[in-house]
Amino acid sequence: MKLSARNVGLYPRRDGFTGESRMKLADFVCFEATITQLQASQRNAVIAEMVDALCKTGHLKKKDKDKITNTIIRRENEASTGMGKGVAVPHIKYAAMDRPVAVVGLSRPGIDFKALDKKPVYSVILLISPADNPDSHLKAMECMFGHLINEKFQNFLGQSDTPEKVEDLFREADEDPSL
Repeated sequence: MKLSARNVGLYPRRDGFTGESRMKLADFVCFEATITQLQASQRNAVIAEMVDALCKTGHLKKKDKDKITNTIIRRENEASTGMGKGVAVPHIKYAAMDRPVAVVGLSRPGIDFKALDKKPVYSVILLISPADNPDSHLKAMECMFGHLINEKFQNFLGQSDTPEKVEDLFREADEDPSL
Protein backbone atom coordinates (compact mmCIF):
# COMPACT_ATOMS: atom_id res chain seq x y z
CA MET A 1 0.00 0.00 0.00
CA LYS A 2 1.27 3.45 -0.94
CA LEU A 3 1.65 5.81 2.04
CA SER A 4 -0.50 8.90 1.85
CA ALA A 5 -1.82 11.53 4.23
CA ARG A 6 -5.15 9.72 4.21
CA ASN A 7 -3.97 6.23 5.09
CA VAL A 8 -1.57 7.36 7.83
CA GLY A 9 -4.39 9.10 9.67
CA LEU A 10 -3.92 12.75 8.74
CA TYR A 11 -7.32 12.84 7.05
CA PRO A 12 -10.41 10.98 8.22
CA ARG A 13 -11.28 8.09 5.97
CA ARG A 14 -14.59 7.91 4.12
CA ASP A 15 -15.05 4.18 4.68
CA GLY A 16 -16.61 4.36 8.13
CA PHE A 17 -13.55 3.42 10.20
CA THR A 18 -13.31 6.83 11.88
CA GLY A 19 -16.99 7.21 12.69
CA GLU A 20 -17.25 10.40 10.62
CA SER A 21 -16.48 11.56 7.13
CA ARG A 22 -14.32 14.52 6.27
CA MET A 23 -15.86 17.94 5.85
CA LYS A 24 -16.68 18.95 2.29
CA LEU A 25 -16.24 22.37 0.69
CA ALA A 26 -19.98 22.55 0.04
CA ASP A 27 -20.55 22.19 3.80
CA PHE A 28 -19.22 25.68 4.50
CA VAL A 29 -18.60 27.68 1.30
CA CYS A 30 -21.31 30.25 0.57
CA PHE A 31 -21.52 30.00 -3.21
CA GLU A 32 -24.10 32.83 -3.39
CA ALA A 33 -21.42 35.22 -2.11
CA THR A 34 -18.74 34.16 -4.64
CA ILE A 35 -16.99 37.08 -6.32
CA THR A 36 -15.33 36.07 -9.60
CA GLN A 37 -14.08 39.59 -10.33
CA LEU A 38 -13.00 41.33 -7.15
CA GLN A 39 -13.30 45.09 -7.55
CA ALA A 40 -10.74 45.89 -4.86
CA SER A 41 -7.05 45.67 -5.64
CA GLN A 42 -5.58 46.12 -2.14
CA ARG A 43 -5.58 43.36 0.50
CA ASN A 44 -7.63 45.18 3.15
CA ALA A 45 -10.23 46.34 0.63
CA VAL A 46 -10.49 42.79 -0.76
CA ILE A 47 -11.18 41.49 2.75
CA ALA A 48 -13.86 44.17 3.25
CA GLU A 49 -15.44 43.34 -0.12
CA MET A 50 -15.60 39.64 0.74
CA VAL A 51 -17.04 40.22 4.23
CA ASP A 52 -19.62 42.52 2.65
CA ALA A 53 -20.60 39.75 0.22
CA LEU A 54 -21.28 37.43 3.18
CA CYS A 55 -23.38 40.17 4.82
CA LYS A 56 -25.44 40.63 1.66
CA THR A 57 -26.31 36.92 1.62
CA GLY A 58 -27.31 37.00 5.30
CA HIS A 59 -24.47 34.75 6.48
CA LEU A 60 -23.09 37.58 8.61
CA LYS A 61 -24.94 40.32 10.45
CA LYS A 62 -24.37 43.80 9.04
CA LYS A 63 -23.72 45.10 12.57
CA ASP A 64 -20.71 42.73 12.79
CA LYS A 65 -19.27 43.69 9.39
CA ASP A 66 -16.69 46.26 10.56
CA LYS A 67 -15.60 44.23 13.58
CA ILE A 68 -15.13 41.07 11.49
CA THR A 69 -13.28 42.97 8.75
CA ASN A 70 -10.94 44.63 11.26
CA THR A 71 -10.30 41.33 13.05
CA ILE A 72 -9.32 39.62 9.79
CA ILE A 73 -7.04 42.54 8.83
CA ARG A 74 -5.41 42.46 12.26
CA ARG A 75 -4.83 38.74 11.87
CA GLU A 76 -3.31 39.31 8.40
CA ASN A 77 -0.99 41.96 9.84
CA GLU A 78 0.32 39.40 12.34
CA ALA A 79 1.07 36.78 9.67
CA SER A 80 0.02 36.66 6.05
CA THR A 81 -2.28 33.87 4.97
CA GLY A 82 -0.94 34.12 1.42
CA MET A 83 0.25 30.53 1.12
CA GLY A 84 1.94 31.01 -2.24
CA LYS A 85 1.11 29.87 -5.77
CA GLY A 86 -1.51 32.63 -6.09
CA VAL A 87 -3.67 31.58 -3.12
CA ALA A 88 -4.58 33.23 0.21
CA VAL A 89 -6.83 31.89 2.96
CA PRO A 90 -7.60 34.67 5.46
CA HIS A 91 -9.40 33.16 8.42
CA ILE A 92 -10.60 33.95 11.93
CA LYS A 93 -12.71 32.51 14.71
CA TYR A 94 -15.60 34.78 15.69
CA ALA A 95 -17.93 34.40 18.67
CA ALA A 96 -21.17 35.24 16.83
CA MET A 97 -20.78 32.35 14.36
CA ASP A 98 -22.61 29.08 14.87
CA ARG A 99 -20.86 27.25 12.00
CA PRO A 100 -17.98 27.91 9.59
CA VAL A 101 -18.72 29.97 6.50
CA ALA A 102 -16.39 30.82 3.63
CA VAL A 103 -16.49 32.99 0.55
CA VAL A 104 -14.40 32.74 -2.62
CA GLY A 105 -12.97 35.81 -4.35
CA LEU A 106 -10.96 35.83 -7.58
CA SER A 107 -8.77 38.59 -9.01
CA ARG A 108 -7.45 38.56 -12.57
CA PRO A 109 -4.76 41.23 -11.99
CA GLY A 110 -3.76 39.78 -8.60
CA ILE A 111 -3.45 41.21 -5.09
CA ASP A 112 -0.40 41.79 -2.92
CA PHE A 113 -1.17 39.59 0.09
CA LYS A 114 2.45 39.48 1.25
CA ALA A 115 2.40 35.81 0.24
CA LEU A 116 5.18 33.43 1.21
CA ASP A 117 6.45 33.28 -2.37
CA LYS A 118 6.19 37.10 -2.72
CA LYS A 119 3.90 36.68 -5.76
CA PRO A 120 0.41 38.12 -6.31
CA VAL A 121 -2.67 36.27 -5.07
CA TYR A 122 -5.41 35.47 -7.60
CA SER A 123 -7.67 33.23 -5.47
CA VAL A 124 -8.83 34.16 -1.97
CA ILE A 125 -10.94 31.95 0.25
CA LEU A 126 -12.00 33.82 3.38
CA LEU A 127 -13.15 31.63 6.30
CA ILE A 128 -14.97 32.67 9.47
CA SER A 129 -15.55 29.96 12.08
CA PRO A 130 -17.19 29.78 15.51
CA ALA A 131 -14.84 30.75 18.33
CA ASP A 132 -16.25 28.07 20.60
CA ASN A 133 -15.81 25.20 18.12
CA PRO A 134 -12.14 24.97 17.10
CA ASP A 135 -12.68 21.49 15.64
CA SER A 136 -15.01 22.86 12.96
CA HIS A 137 -12.40 25.52 12.09
CA LEU A 138 -9.65 22.93 11.78
CA LYS A 139 -11.81 20.60 9.68
CA ALA A 140 -12.73 23.44 7.31
CA MET A 141 -9.07 24.50 7.03
CA GLU A 142 -7.97 20.91 6.42
CA CYS A 143 -10.61 20.54 3.72
CA MET A 144 -9.57 23.76 1.95
CA PHE A 145 -5.84 23.08 2.12
CA GLY A 146 -6.37 19.51 0.95
CA HIS A 147 -7.72 20.92 -2.30
CA LEU A 148 -5.65 24.10 -2.56
CA ILE A 149 -2.35 22.20 -2.59
CA ASN A 150 -3.56 20.40 -5.71
CA GLU A 151 -2.21 22.26 -8.74
CA LYS A 152 -5.01 20.98 -10.97
CA PHE A 153 -7.62 22.37 -8.54
CA GLN A 154 -5.77 25.72 -8.37
CA ASN A 155 -5.72 25.96 -12.17
CA PHE A 156 -9.43 25.20 -12.52
CA LEU A 157 -10.25 27.69 -9.77
CA GLY A 158 -8.21 30.40 -11.48
CA GLN A 159 -10.08 29.76 -14.73
CA SER A 160 -13.55 29.89 -13.15
CA ASP A 161 -15.26 33.03 -14.41
CA THR A 162 -18.73 32.60 -12.91
CA PRO A 163 -19.99 31.67 -9.43
CA GLU A 164 -21.63 28.60 -11.01
CA LYS A 165 -18.28 27.35 -12.32
CA VAL A 166 -16.70 27.83 -8.88
CA GLU A 167 -19.55 25.89 -7.28
CA ASP A 168 -19.32 23.11 -9.89
CA LEU A 169 -15.56 22.82 -9.30
CA PHE A 170 -15.95 22.67 -5.52
CA ARG A 171 -18.75 20.10 -5.66
CA GLU A 172 -16.76 17.98 -8.13
CA ALA A 173 -13.68 18.23 -5.88
CA ASP A 174 -15.81 17.10 -2.92
CA GLU A 175 -16.64 13.92 -4.84
CA ASP A 176 -13.19 13.42 -6.39
CA PRO A 177 -10.42 14.65 -4.05
CA SER A 178 -7.82 14.04 -6.78
CA LEU A 179 -9.24 17.00 -8.71
